[in-house]
Amino acid sequence: MSALPFHDLPAAKARRFVPAEIDLGDWARVEPLFDQLEAAGAKCATVAELEGWLLDWCELSAALDETGSRRYIAMTCHTDDAEAEKAYLHFVEHIEPQVKPRQFRLEKLLAGHPLCEQLPDLRYEVFLRDVRNRVEIFREQNVPLETEDTKLGQQYLKLSGALTVQFRGEEKTLTQMGKLLEDPDRALREEVWKLVTYRRLQERDRFDEQFEGLARLRAQMAANAGFANYRDYAFRKLGRFDYTPEDCVSYHDAVASEVVPLLRELQARRREQIGIEKLCPWDTACDPLGRPPLKPFEEVAQMVAGTQRIFDRLDTELAGGMRQMNDLHLLDLDNRKGKAPGGYQQTLAEARLPFIFMNAVGQQRDVEVLLHEAGHAFHALAAREEDLLPYRQSPPIEFCEVASMSMELLGGQFLEEFYAEPEVIRARRSHLEGIVATLCWVATIDAFQHWLYTHLGHTRAERASAWDALVVRFGGDVDWSGHEEARSYLWQRQLHIFVVPFYYIEYGIAQLGALQVWANSKEDPAEALADYKAALALGGSRPLPELFAAAGCQFRFDAEMIRSLITLVRTELQKLG
Repeated sequence: MSALPFHDLPAAKARRFVPAEIDLGDWARVEPLFDQLEAAGAKCATVAELEGWLLDWCELSAALDETGSRRYIAMTCHTDDAEAEKAYLHFVEHIEPQVKPRQFRLEKLLAGHPLCEQLPDLRYEVFLRDVRNRVEIFREQNVPLETEDTKLGQQYLKLSGALTVQFRGEEKTLTQMGKLLEDPDRALREEVWKLVTYRRLQERDRFDEQFEGLARLRAQMAANAGFANYRDYAFRKLGRFDYTPEDCVSYHDAVASEVVPLLRELQARRREQIGIEKLCPWDTACDPLGRPPLKPFEEVAQMVAGTQRIFDRLDTELAGGMRQMNDLHLLDLDNRKGKAPGGYQQTLAEARLPFIFMNAVGQQRDVEVLLHEAGHAFHALAAREEDLLPYRQSPPIEFCEVASMSMELLGGQFLEEFYAEPEVIRARRSHLEGIVATLCWVATIDAFQHWLYTHLGHTRAERASAWDALVVRFGGDVDWSGHEEARSYLWQRQLHIFVVPFYYIEYGIAQLGALQVWANSKEDPAEALADYKAALALGGSRPLPELFAAAGCQFRFDAEMIRSLITLVRTELQKLG
């Protein structure tokens, strides 16, 4: 298996329950630890003993989690490495399916324990709420279905990561080609867009087959747990206690009424500046005034150094976290053939350290992605001393994304580390325009997922038609004439639909939180940053609305809230000119 990009890292705290030397990829070695935990939990006679037992359970869970994370990281860094793939799939097929029912038995034991109600409310309220929810919806027959779901998702990543095109005598990844969509030469952009889009379109049937296999598995999981559809099951499984599918529909409606008009204004301005009658898909990423693409760096090392300087100016503690990640080789940032698409931050649960993965090719968006993933990493570092694994490892995604999206805006105040003043203005304007587009794209993807899982038995043609209608509703005034089929399959590029279903509305909700953090920073930078860091340190120990409040935000995504924030964005864009 390919060596991981970071060196071996010790556990943040010495193990007291899990043996120091143990192969956690061997179920015969792991199973006795669950046997011991189950027996010990039943014998707990005091609240103190029960709390100590919880820490032993968290220790085992963290050790297993990190083992899986390391294998996932190795696989995504090298999707063409058969040994890395084999190791990852072994864990998915032979360890996780064994672990899940044993974790359920421990959760069931805790939920029914006579001392459970005596655990301190403030400390364990969220933890026990989540445990009881998982106990209620767990079905053992879903374990093999979840394994198959994970394996199919891995095949999507493998297929996507392997796609390349021949461009002017060279083999290029689709990510590398995306950089050329910023070129001032419109004919070149059109050539590149068509090459990439139709290369992906060649695989549409394989992507369709992968999705349909996933949809069947997910529908069965929902039925096994007694839900009418996978959407309702997914909301419960994701622990969405603070909002409903109906609230998401309200978000869709608010974006359509409050954000899409600004998107159309920006597209009209772009079209006029370029001097074209119709805005085509290859006209959305370039500079509308024909200037060369922003080029913040040539080499990934320059991107890391520039980002480090941004954090040095923003906050000493955050800067130290970034420096630590770099020193420990917890960054894999360059794009290359055989690397999975996208970007992520993965926390190594036992080392309690973050790892950042992305595909940088020298674009301004790369700087934004690194700032974004660094925000996730700072979240992990802020909660590092928390011993309850779910609080440390699994804060609500909606707030995790506040951590990352806020960092894009807060770090974006110091883009002088990459550019001279005219380019800084361009970069900031591009970022704000990107936020407008993101809010609309989130509505598109989320509404599509609602449709997918509440229309069982739909055909491929019906699926394409539903997607097309959403692009029309949320996509503004891009002209797809002659490329309607490409538009109909645009959703296949969104890995969340395949790999982490219903994980997308979080970006929209969190973007509204991040805009509030940014607005607060304009009034009082020190207080806004202090609130942000204090909220990160809570990890997942409080309900979602309280986490937002700690960061100085309101947990709302109604039309009134969205209108106020879009007004702020419009004002800032006007200031930038």
